[in-house]
Amino acid sequence: MAHKNWLSTLLCLTSTWALALDASEAPVKWAFKLTPTFYATAQSHNALDINLRGNNGPHAVWIGQYQRGNAFEQTRVGYEFTALYDWGQMLPSVQAATGGFTGGSLTFQIGQPVYVIAGFGRTNLRDYYNLNFDPNDMATFGLGAKLAQNHQLSVFTVKDNRLGTGQVITHGVWRWQANEAEQWTVDLAYKEGSSSPGEPRVSGRSASATYDHRQTFLRLAYDEKVNFSANNQTRVSAGLRF
Repeated sequence: MAHKNWLSTLLCLTSTWALALDASEAPVKWAFKLTPTFYATAQSHNALDINLRGNNGPHAVWIGQYQRGNAFEQTRVGYEFTALYDWGQMLPSVQAATGGFTGGSLTFQIGQPVYVIAGFGRTNLRDYYNLNFDPNDMATFGLGAKLAQNHQLSVFTVKDNRLGTGQVITHGVWRWQANEAEQWTVDLAYKEGSSSPGEPRVSGRSASATYDHRQTFLRLAYDEKVNFSANNQTRVSAGLRF
């Protein structure tokens, strides 16, 4: 029952922050992002995910539908809140999905312009197709830096700290705001671990590149041993902001 108590506390905290902010600031216009993603996985059915995310100031909500042929489908919803402080930021997030899944995470960025990344997450261990591709019951730690000419670099590790799978993924992320209209993001990662305790360990690399141009973006990704399975996966996303 510990995970339920933890999620309840997190929900109460985010609700308190949201009410306090709404009472002290003028309304902010909603901004939306629609992201359809196509998944081509070796030795498995192709899949499609459609995700709609809405941002209003520090608040973000989303709803998504994942469909893999007739084999598996899942609808998910979520909420996160970005709390800004002099020392950095804190981002609590909660998520639920059909089939009874619930989960939550809490992430910190501490410092400027060089910052520490730290976080943790918990779920109720119900069936869930992980579209995040990192362990969900985890601890996160790393470093990042905002550099000259609108470059930003971060290196962080996400590690299973609950299920005994030995899953570890280390990311290196580069972001560049080339100008007012264009942004590039590249995420390179290496993973090791098993899908569940006692299963064979796998290792693999992944790479994704995202190009944003004004209200549109395109993302291409290739992921070896996706979600610590035996399969490799190619992903293509094309999105629209409005």
